[in-house]
Amino acid sequence: MSGPCLVAKVRGAMDYVTQPEMRERLEQVIARAERAVVVDLADVSFCDSAGLNVLLGAHREAEKAAVALVLACVPGLLHRVLEMTGADQVLRVFATVADAEAALSS
Repeated sequence: MSGPCLVAKVRGAMDYVTQPEMRERLEQVIARAERAVVVDLADVSFCDSAGLNVLLGAHREAEKAAVALVLACVPGLLHRVLEMTGADQVLRVFATVADAEAALSS
């Protein structure tokens, strides 16, 4: 694989109110990516099922575009939601953006 990773920083709540905008923005990032997108979730304050669906949908869109999409800096409560729903088996999770970029560049 060649080309840089794009980093998408998500801030605030990931819920039914923010879902349309978040979905659109992630689709735009995926369309611009050459090979990989790292979704930095460090500043996410809340995530409900709508936010989780956006992440899973973005993962599916990335797969269609042959782009890797991974998560980084996942807050504790969101990490627990990923584990409880099994989404952590679908979405690759890294402790830091740097860890994600290193894994994607190898």
